[in-house]
Amino acid sequence: MIPKVQKRYCPYCRKHTEHVVEESKRRPRRQDTKSQRRFLRKLAGYGSFPKENPKGREKPTRRLDLRYKCGVCGKKHDVGTGFRIKKVEYVKA
Repeated sequence: MIPKVQKRYCPYCRKHTEHVVEESKRRPRRQDTKSQRRFLRKLAGYGSFPKENPKGREKPTRRLDLRYKCGVCGKKHDVGTGFRIKKVEYVKA
């Protein structure tokens, strides 16, 4: 259980303010990186999948990356690299 509103330090205001907690959204992969272009070129032909397909071997938990939005200045920042959690539940504090 994560409180939806927390009092945290804002690096932009340089003081402790109320922050709203939100999950960062998943963005699609960049298509212009060399490795992604190589991967897509490999998928294009009649060949098989370039790596073994990891079906049924998913992680039991997913990584949660939280963003904190300042209530005063409205800027968002994150703390750390996230953590693994099975179920997310936000509570009013």
